[in-house]
Amino acid sequence: MLKKLWNFFRRETVLSLAFILAVLSCFLVPPDGQYPGYLDKDTLLTLFCLMTVVAGFQEMGLFRWVGQTLLRRIRSQRQLALMLVFLCFFSSMLITNDVSLLTFVPLGLLLSDLTGMDASLCRTVTLMTIAANLGSMLTPIGNPQNLYLYGAYGLSAGDFFPVVLPLAGISLACLTATALPVLPRDLQIPPVHPQPLRQPGKLALYGALFLLCLLTVFRILPYGLLTVLVLGTLAAVEPALLRKLDVSLLCTFICFFVVSGNLGRLPAVHGFLQSLLERSTLLTGVLTSQIISNVPAAVLLSGFTDNWRELLLGVDIGGLGTPVASLASLITLKLYLRSPGARPARYLAVFTAWNAALLAVLLAAVWLTSVGA
Repeated sequence: MLKKLWNFFRRETVLSLAFILAVLSCFLVPPDGQYPGYLDKDTLLTLFCLMTVVAGFQEMGLFRWVGQTLLRRIRSQRQLALMLVFLCFFSSMLITNDVSLLTFVPLGLLLSDLTGMDASLCRTVTLMTIAANLGSMLTPIGNPQNLYLYGAYGLSAGDFFPVVLPLAGISLACLTATALPVLPRDLQIPPVHPQPLRQPGKLALYGALFLLCLLTVFRILPYGLLTVLVLGTLAAVEPALLRKLDVSLLCTFICFFVVSGNLGRLPAVHGFLQSLLERSTLLTGVLTSQIISNVPAAVLLSGFTDNWRELLLGVDIGGLGTPVASLASLITLKLYLRSPGARPARYLAVFTAWNAALLAVLLAAVWLTSVGA
C-alpha cells in the first residue's frame, strides 16, 4: 500500500502536494456551505472539454505529424533547434503549454539523439520550455491561468488581447535574439519521414469540437451546452478516449480552489496578501509564482485584487524563473531526466540562467510599457 502511494506521489507530485495542502487548509477552515462556491465551474468545464478534444488530436498523432512534416524541410541542426523552439511558441497558443511540451520535447529528445545534437540539448530544451510558456500567454486558452483569469474577471477579447499582445511581441523578439547565437552550428542532418495520421477521418470532428470550445471561451456558446456536446459526441464515436483521459490537472485545479478559498477566509492571510498586492500586483504575481507555481498563484491572488491586468502579466511572465514557477516547466524537467545521458545539474544551471535573464528583461519591459505608463 505504501509503495503504491509513493509511486503515485512520484508520478503525480503536483497533484499530491495540492491535495495535502487542501486537506491541511480544511483544518484551518472546516468544511461548510461556502465550499461549493470556491469552485469556478465554468473554468473546470471548459478545461475538461479542451483537454478532451486535444487528447483526441494527440490520439490521432496530429501534433507529431505536423512536427515531422515541418522537419522534411530541415537540413541543419540550427534549423532543427529553431523549428522546435518556435513550434512550441506558436502551438502553445492553441493546445496549451503543457500539451505543446508533452508533444514536442520527446520529439526533440529523439531527434537530438539521431542527429548528434547532444552538446546543445540542455539549451534547446530550455528554450523550448521558455517558448511554450511565453507563447501560451497570447490566448485565453494558452495556459490554465489565462483561462481561469479570463473567466474569473469576466474579460472580453477586447480586454484581454491589448494587454498581452505587446508582451507577446517583446517575448518573441527576445526569444529570437537569444536563440540564434546559442543554438547548434549548421551541421547537416538526415531527412525525417512523417508517420501517417491514425484515423484521419476524425480530424474534422475534433476540429469542430475545438471550434465549439473557442466559442465557449469567448462566451458565444454556453458552458453547459459545450460539455453536453463534447461528452455526447465522444461517447458515441470515441468512448475509449474518455476512459483514458488524464484528469489529474482538473483534480489539481479543484485542490487549488479549496486552498485559495480557505486561505482567503483567514484574516491574517487576507490582510498580508492585500498589503502585498497594494504595493505591486505585478511583482506579487511574479514572486508568488516562483514559490507555488503560476496557476495556484492566479487562483489565490485573484480573490484579493481587481487589478487583473497586472495579475495576468505577473503570473504569465512569472512562469519563467524557478522550475516550479510553471507546471509546464516541471513536465519538461521530468521528460529530460528520463532521457539517456541526462545531466540534471547542467540542465538546472542552464534552465535557471536563461529563465532568470529573460524574466528580468520581460519584467523590465512590462514595468516600462504597461505598469509605469
